[in-house]
Amino acid sequence: MSTLHNRVSRKQLKEIVQNDGIPRNTLSFYCYFQINDPLSFRNKWYAYLNSIGVMGRIYIAEEGINAQINCPVSQFNALKDFIYSEPALNNLRLNKAVEDSNNSFYVLDIKVRNKIVADGIDDPNFSVHNKGGYVNAQEFNEMVNDSSTLVIDMRNHYEYEVGRFKDAIEIPSDTFREQLPMAVNMLDAEKDKNIIMYCTGGIRCEKASAWMLHNGFKNVFHLEGGIINYINQVNELSLDNKFIGKNFVFDERLGERITPDIISTCHICGNKCDTHVNCLNSSCHLLFIQCDDCKQEYEGTCSIECRDFIHLDPEQQKLLRKGIDKGRNIFNKSRNRMQNLSK
Repeated sequence: MSTLHNRVSRKQLKEIVQNDGIPRNTLSFYCYFQINDPLSFRNKWYAYLNSIGVMGRIYIAEEGINAQINCPVSQFNALKDFIYSEPALNNLRLNKAVEDSNNSFYVLDIKVRNKIVADGIDDPNFSVHNKGGYVNAQEFNEMVNDSSTLVIDMRNHYEYEVGRFKDAIEIPSDTFREQLPMAVNMLDAEKDKNIIMYCTGGIRCEKASAWMLHNGFKNVFHLEGGIINYINQVNELSLDNKFIGKNFVFDERLGERITPDIISTCHICGNKCDTHVNCLNSSCHLLFIQCDDCKQEYEGTCSIECRDFIHLDPEQQKLLRKGIDKGRNIFNKSRNRMQNLSK
């Protein structure tokens, strides 16, 4: 019987990948399509991807698939053939990372979820398939030169603050499910304008564009393949790049450098910085931006309290960690999550 779960610790897997010298491609893809038996679909994918050395994070639901992975270069064609063997995924665009790296993922996690993007929508008349029109990089650049076009960022605040399209409007909510009704309310008076929505790889802005159409908007578009595909097209076609800063990504890299511009600041001291880290206090693990000076002063933690905590006896740390859900701070979406960080 094929292995359907990791049998090796994450620490060991990380060491293996870091030392095996195998070149890997980092890829992402998604597709909204009907999956009648997500668990069987998941097990089939896990067995095959694990057999060819794919690492990454994949969510599967009745509404489709959402994947961020890396794959040994030698197995890329085999991976592509496997993906394309699913009729709904045949010839699906596979977004290649802007900055490729062997360090994007170290384990394979494939999870069945209620939805591949949690949206809070319970309207039975809503269909994600009635979506806005795609625009490619060249079309995007042409449309944003028109003053009647609004560019809407459908990512979270911690993504927006390190990199974004020039003049992009942030929907200042803490979760995607909150963003959807907020976007409708914020843009209600702009229904006659062209609206282009974007996100990292296209999955959120595609659903958001469908939601806007469902709520009476007419001229709604979304950036095909998101920021990743846009940058790849800009580079391939030598187009003007309208994205500034860093593109946040949901893997070990935590970001891809797009332009030299640093548009955010260290959450502790306020100096210019756009390096995301997770607090080294394992009972906190807060995602935040930290400069090199503060990293040295706080020893990779987010506060004096966390710095003191990591120097406690391991047994005392274990006692203090009881009942703490550290997961609440990993990729924390709250705009107010840094309010207590100060020297």
